[in-house]
Amino acid sequence: MTTRIKLCGMMRDEDIAQINAVKPDMIGFIFAEKSRRYVSREKALRLKAQLAPGIRTVGVFVDAAPEAMAAYIKEGIADGIQLHGHETNQTIQALRALIPEGTPVLQAVAVRNAEDVKRAEASAADLILLDAKGGGSGETFNWELAKKVHRPYLLAGGLSNDNIAEALETLSPWGVDVSSGIETNGQKDGTKIRRFVDQVREYDHMKTTQKGNKL
Repeated sequence: MTTRIKLCGMMRDEDIAQINAVKPDMIGFIFAEKSRRYVSREKALRLKAQLAPGIRTVGVFVDAAPEAMAAYIKEGIADGIQLHGHETNQTIQALRALIPEGTPVLQAVAVRNAEDVKRAEASAADLILLDAKGGGSGETFNWELAKKVHRPYLLAGGLSNDNIAEALETLSPWGVDVSSGIETNGQKDGTKIRRFVDQVREYDHMKTTQKGNKL
């Protein structure tokens, strides 16, 4: 299985150049104005135009109205939507009614206890993202809780080059999501990006090799 890679919080032309060099599956643009990684729709559209083919963009929102989020899809700014607030399944249903069929909807869940695991399992989103409290904080959560989630998920929350190999070996998630872990002094760091992506791909290669040896 190929581990999907999402690199989040892109803000600069330099970020896109670094992304194009490693070709992750997805990047995230943060449209929550209170975030230090916030980008305007105009800047996001300009940055997206520089992306290499095949890299999808995900718009990250916090408690935005479904109509507002759908506009980013209709305008071609985002290929998918990530919900990072207190959105309900009703919000997801309202959003789906406004966007083209097949547009992925992701929901971030801060995992602190068994109740959060239940909420993640019950989400109507196409994909869930397991995060620490206060996404983008660079903090991890108790990975033992993630083992109780029985649907595909993106693992987030404090991932970095120091712990990504352990995270993959421990959980084998559908995908991984990182932002602060690939930054230096608040800016995306090309060396950290390259090393992070390389470690994920090395893990996938190792697993493929091990599977082949068992056949």
